[in-house]
Order: sequence, then C-alpha cells, then structure tokens
Amino acid sequence: MKIKDTLAILEDMAPLGYAESFDNVGLLVGDANNNLTGVLVCHDALEEVIDEAISKKCNLVVCFHPILFSGLKKITGKNYVERAVIKAIKNDIAIYAVHTALDNHKNGVNKIFCDALGIKDSKVLIPKQNYIKKLVTYTISENVVTLRNALFEAGAGQIGNYEDCSFNSHGIGTYMGNEDSSPEIGERFEFVEAPEIKIEVTFERHLESKILKALFSNHVYEEVAYEIYNLENEHQNIGLGRVGLLEKELSEAEFLQLIREKLDCKGIRHSNLLGKPIKKVAVLGGSGSYAIKNAINSGADAYVTSDLKYHQFYEAENSILLADIGHFESERFTKNYIVDYLKEKITNFAIILSQENTNPVKYF
Repeated sequence: MKIKDTLAILEDMAPLGYAESFDNVGLLVGDANNNLTGVLVCHDALEEVIDEAISKKCNLVVCFHPILFSGLKKITGKNYVERAVIKAIKNDIAIYAVHTALDNHKNGVNKIFCDALGIKDSKVLIPKQNYIKKLVTYTISENVVTLRNALFEAGAGQIGNYEDCSFNSHGIGTYMGNEDSSPEIGERFEFVEAPEIKIEVTFERHLESKILKALFSNHVYEEVAYEIYNLENEHQNIGLGRVGLLEKELSEAEFLQLIREKLDCKGIRHSNLLGKPIKKVAVLGGSGSYAIKNAINSGADAYVTSDLKYHQFYEAENSILLADIGHFESERFTKNYIVDYLKEKITNFAIILSQENTNPVKYF
C-alpha cells in the first residue's frame, strides 16, 4: 500500500475542498508514492511526535493542526515548526493535516464535540456558503438512466438526507453537424429536431472534476452540451459549529460541571451566570469568538468554544452563557475519531494513536 492510498481514504473522511480558504490542509511534507509502513495520528505534529513515529516505524503522521500554516522562507531549525519539518524530511516521514476540512464535515470535530456532551439533533451553526453547484445536461431517452446513474455514482444529487436527486424534463433539441461531425442521430449537414431529456443535478464544489469525468464517459453524444451554475444556497450539512439539545435541562452549574467531566477541563472561563436553565447548546471546536452572534441568533442557551478574549465575554449581552473550555479540550477527541475511521478502512497496517500530549497550555 502506498502513502497516497491512505491519503485518498483521508480525503473521503474529510474532503480538502471543505477546508476554509485561510487553511493549509492535505499533504504538507513527504512523498505520497512511498510505500506505507504505518500511520501515527496526533493533534499536533511536533518534533516529539516525529520521534514517536520513528520509534513506532510509522512513515505517515496524520495531524489535526497543520504544522506548516504560514509560509517558510528558511528552514534552519530555529523554531519548533522548522525542527519538526527537518526531522520528518530526514527520516522520510510524510505529514498530512486535516484541520478545517474535518471542522466543516457533518461527522467531524463539532459532531464529536456534541456527542461528548450528549447534545442530540444537532445542526450546523454556520452553514458553508457558495459550495453547491448545479449541472444541466441534455441527452436522448436511451442514455438517460446510464448517464444519470453515473452522475449519482460520482456524488451528484445529494440533498440533505436524500440522494439520487435530479430533475428531468422533456423537450426538443436541434442541431446540424458540419463536415467533421459524426452525429448520433441524423447525417452531416442535416438539420435535426430530436426529442431530448434535460437532466439537472446539484453537487458539492470539490466534486466538479469527478462529475465532469462521469458526464463525458457516459454520454452518447459526440459533443456534450452542458452548463454548470454556482448556487447561492447554503449547504446545511457542511459548515462550522453545531447547535442542538441536551437530553434534559440542566442548571448552569450542572452544565459547567458536565463540560468539566466529559472533556477533562482543568479550567472553564465563562460569562455571567444568568440563572436560566441550559437546554439548547451551540459548540464550535477551536477558536470560536467570531461565532458568538451566530450562537445567540440560533437561540442557544449556552455557547461552548475556546480562545475568547476579555471584551468578547461582554458580547454575551446577558442573553447566553459563554464557556471557554480551552482550545485543546474543545478538540480533544478528534484524533480518536481519525484513528477509528482509518482502522475501519485499513486493516493490514498499524494505525496508532499518538501518546504525546501536545497541549501547550498548562494549568497550575
């Protein structure tokens, strides 16, 4: 098995197209064509994690946070990023990061967060914008089922909890081929009016090349007529944060204690206690200060995230309980999810959960 075979599995788990534009995800270091020896999954690919990968004979490190985030002009080993990269390259170890590609996934970071706190029936807090496209194409009735099924197989036609969705309408197509044409119906220089079926399907932006390959491979026409449109619809299943319901109402003190126990928090910073029960809860793993308004607008009683600054606690406006539980703590179980996913897909190679605690924040 090549490293690139594992990367394909990781992209199925967290498509790189889901990542935010500022992020740096995917293969950061290494040669994807090397043979795989083992996979080490971690939160941060620090130098000590690379040492662990070496000792455990893993030549692929899958990390949540990208060790390379901004550009490097020199690699001299002067800081923790450069030292990790140098050691990985010296030892022929590849590093792959998932970060916001998994943050935005419906089963990713924030779903894991919800599950840890027992939050049910959760929905995306900030749906991803400008991510849905529509394909429109035209074919003859004899080709409809084959073509449509190929598009579905490529990932088109998924809307929320439904798949194989399309709209089909009948009409009349016209054309006349020149001397270089080979028409499926009619002859060269003949004006043809033929019954056609118009197929319309939506798809996620990152699937476009796959969708077009399916279109051209399964269409019977010599020249395939098609259009692709960008839709303004929000993607209800992809996006940052989630909001859902606790099984039963808790007091604010009970809720904060629940967080402490379930996420092993050493300290929780929170806004004013309002004396209101907590039932509807919004979460966002990692730095989530930008989503305070989204949490309030969702009607949540509490918003659990991390990296809130002093003045941002005022933004609670006595309408919501803000709880800053720590960056690492909010993403605590992400690497476990990655390990479980890979173990299910890859059974003949070692998939190892890193034992290194890379949380840089310590508590006294």
